[in-house]
Amino acid sequence: MSGRASVVWTPEFLGYDLGGGHPLDPVRLDLTMRLATELGVLEGVELLVPEQAPDSEVERIHTSAYLSAVKSAPEVPFDIGHGLGTDDNPIFMHMHEASALVCGGSLLAAREIAEGRADRAVMIAGGLHHAMADRAAGFCVYNDCAVAISWLLDNGFDRIAYVDVDVHHGDGVQAAFYDDPRVLTISLHQHPLTLWPGTGWPGEYGKGAGAGYAVNVPLPPGTGDSGWFRAFHAVVPSLLEAFRPQLLVTQCGVDTHAEDPLANLGLSVDGHREIYRRLRELAGRTAGGKWLATGGGGYGLFRVVPRSWTHLLATVLDRDVPDGRAVPPAWTAHTATLTRQELPSAMTDGVDTGYLPWTEGGDRVDTAILEARRAVFPLHGLDPDDPRD
Repeated sequence: MSGRASVVWTPEFLGYDLGGGHPLDPVRLDLTMRLATELGVLEGVELLVPEQAPDSEVERIHTSAYLSAVKSAPEVPFDIGHGLGTDDNPIFMHMHEASALVCGGSLLAAREIAEGRADRAVMIAGGLHHAMADRAAGFCVYNDCAVAISWLLDNGFDRIAYVDVDVHHGDGVQAAFYDDPRVLTISLHQHPLTLWPGTGWPGEYGKGAGAGYAVNVPLPPGTGDSGWFRAFHAVVPSLLEAFRPQLLVTQCGVDTHAEDPLANLGLSVDGHREIYRRLRELAGRTAGGKWLATGGGGYGLFRVVPRSWTHLLATVLDRDVPDGRAVPPAWTAHTATLTRQELPSAMTDGVDTGYLPWTEGGDRVDTAILEARRAVFPLHGLDPDDPRD
């Protein structure tokens, strides 16, 4: 294991609970930490416990009026606006405190790296990438990713790359830095014609000084591991090599899985594990090894999220889970008390994650690849039609 990797966790993260029946059930976090513990991934790791982010830090991204609305929402018996009180973003007790704690977790991960105590940090409760300056959206009250990036920009970093692999467009982070050339945002997501929030077109590439620093790769429904990696490798490595970030921030949502009930991509747990390994390699090659990984979406609460994010924890810690590793019986016994779903027996779906580069043969993701490359590659001195770039 790398001695320079940190894990941010507290059971208090389970307090970010949008209520019974809501897809974003905190049980997914609890089951992930239980599985990682049973597998020995966290053995000897001192878990870092965060504090709530103070208002001054949350207000890096969010307006003071919005914070006031979030704080008062549990006591107000009528529509308070700001995207609060909807089916997606129901009001819950201690909503501000729970949301500020998630921001505090991502800020703690950022500080660990900025202050030299770690090269990598992982914060699975984070990744709430849809929250906007003055409203909640997509199950997200405060945007911990954007808050952490803003803090990093004021604490020694002036080139940060943000790569979002959630099935939904990383719209809130893109919006926060849309005109800022210090932050390169890259989002690979299901096509906006087919999935909320309906944004994330290649033509959304930033404005003003930030033109070319927002990158969007919309993928057709049904895209599996091979197509996803075809797109990833056609776009992401070249841009990171050209940008040379000082730190890589990633939102590692796992709602791209074929079993996810809220979306329509077709990735596997094996694909997720491979994504993390590619991100780790790119952080090492382009960002001096500095990598802050957050969680995100993922609604396969029992069969998918715990396995995929255990792989994320293992990858950040250089404790990669071997192929064929069985799911521990103790974890299965506990989880069986929570669901009637058939539970997985192995840490893999048994899927081959191989792919053909975009120059070799036709693929239905090639349109997305070419549109993304042609929108932004020239602004980074890269040839969008040259496979060597």
